[in-house]
Amino acid sequence: MMREGLKSLVNAQADMEVVGEADNGRAALLRTQELQPDVVVMDISMPELTGLQATERLKGCCLKTKVLVLTAYDDSGYLRQLLAAGASGYVLKKAAAEELVKAIRVVAAGGVYLDPTLMGKVVSGYVGRKKLRGALQGGELSEREEEVLRLVAWGYTNKEVAGYLNLSVKTIETHKTNLMEKLSLGGRSDIVRYALRRGWLSEV
Repeated sequence: MMREGLKSLVNAQADMEVVGEADNGRAALLRTQELQPDVVVMDISMPELTGLQATERLKGCCLKTKVLVLTAYDDSGYLRQLLAAGASGYVLKKAAAEELVKAIRVVAAGGVYLDPTLMGKVVSGYVGRKKLRGALQGGELSEREEEVLRLVAWGYTNKEVAGYLNLSVKTIETHKTNLMEKLSLGGRSDIVRYALRRGWLSEV
């Protein structure tokens, strides 16, 4: 029933098509190798191979395929392990249908997506930490700039970041401009690459 609902949702999008499905982790891996889809929507709890095991093996053989985890678990342990295994996104099953569609598009475009309800876990992984030690390509980031950079790297919009941090959109834009200037970053792709180098996209 879950897969039928997902198929209907995805196939209803003009720019998406379901090319295959599987009812266990091993079948998901084999079907991915056969079909080479752009995105695999992966569950965690599956027979034969878990979502984590399937993701690890999939990323070893299908480098162009992105993995988006769709699960009921909001535990940071699962999130951390799946990101380390190569997943590009993590969405809770209780999320609205539009959230899943948005996540698929972000991941397909090469971005990283985290369910908005897990935003707190992203921030709590480093809030209270001291400023980065030493100069960082031209200057140090403030704690707030680090918060903004990480959330932007995760794919959140300026408005979403402003809402979570209880700041104005203009303030977020100022922080973003300042941190990009300090680190000599040219755009969102540079921000994502920087966050990946720092390990911030897996520290939750």
